[in-house]
Amino acid sequence: MPSFDIVNKPDFQKVDNAVNSAKKDLVNRFDLKDEECSLELEKKAKTIKLSAKQEMALTSITDILLTKFSKQGLDVRTLDLSGEPVPSGKLMHLEIKLKDGIDKEIAKKIVNYIKTLPQKVQAAINDDQLRVTGKKIDDLQAVIAQVRSQDFELPLQFENFRN
Repeated sequence: MPSFDIVNKPDFQKVDNAVNSAKKDLVNRFDLKDEECSLELEKKAKTIKLSAKQEMALTSITDILLTKFSKQGLDVRTLDLSGEPVPSGKLMHLEIKLKDGIDKEIAKKIVNYIKTLPQKVQAAINDDQLRVTGKKIDDLQAVIAQVRSQDFELPLQFENFRN
């Protein structure tokens, strides 16, 4: 039976490139010269840690990071920007998490949306991804097009399309 998976996997090589490019920009920025700014990617924890003297500098670093993400072709919805800056000594720290995988609530929204479509397909949640199966390949392709047209607060990829 034909099937495909709906996943959310950021390309960590592109993320690393965007962070390194943002680090180079921090060195050249005149307005951030005396702010003791830093930007670090922790691959295992899937977080980006920012630090600076002032909260205004943190917002500037975040803006630089967002532009570098878009230049690398990454979706900025991959970043969880809901964190608040935390003061620690003379510096402010901000931790930005990378969204990897599909949360249960969003997965349920996607499954409910797929159930409302006229195509005869089944969607099942497997850990942090969705598997969609159907009898006809045309139905699966139509589901992919419909899901792409919706905004589920995550950049979704479609992979493992099998006959």
